[in-house]
Amino acid sequence: MKKPDRLLADKLLEISAVKFQPELPFVWGSGWNSPIYNDDRRILSYVDVRNFLKVEMSRVVLEAFPDVEVIAAVSTAAIPLGMLVADILSLPFVYVRSSPKDHGLENLIEGDLQINKKVVIVEDIVATGGGSLRAAEVIRDSACELLGGVCLLDYQFAKTVKRLADADIKMLPLCTYDTLVEAAVDSKSIDPAQEPTLREWHNDPANWIND
Repeated sequence: MKKPDRLLADKLLEISAVKFQPELPFVWGSGWNSPIYNDDRRILSYVDVRNFLKVEMSRVVLEAFPDVEVIAAVSTAAIPLGMLVADILSLPFVYVRSSPKDHGLENLIEGDLQINKKVVIVEDIVATGGGSLRAAEVIRDSACELLGGVCLLDYQFAKTVKRLADADIKMLPLCTYDTLVEAAVDSKSIDPAQEPTLREWHNDPANWIND
């Protein structure tokens, strides 16, 4: 029987929420060239995948952080995921902006986050870790305790793993890059001959250039 992480990887590939393009790399918002692109918003349109994700994410939150009192999503792609988790766990929900709102109250946190609450952040994709780090800082500055986080997919780049560890952020992924590549090879979503290129990119994504 397949484990939940592999089941999720298979589902993401089936609905084209993950695209591999080693020969014509994508450009990420970070400026990195990448042979892979995540279109995880597609999950919202597929009820079975959406239900699987919200149940698994909620299970991980409860098992790892049983004292959680608030779910906080990292803006913006993780907002619907966080809402699903908060709803199934019957917990308050807020989301953390990447920068203050440029009008009105200029909020960094949308919703009502009361002080001294125990918070778990929900993220969609963890790559550089910047979004998770910013959200953690905002939550801690709000006099709340950050228990940790859960994400849909973690690329687990060595530098990012260190950044999160140094910031004392326990991030638990539902799926990892290694599992995703393994599923892509097995399902023939990619040619097995492309796997070394995908591994090479993962070792140094910031400086990778496809020859």
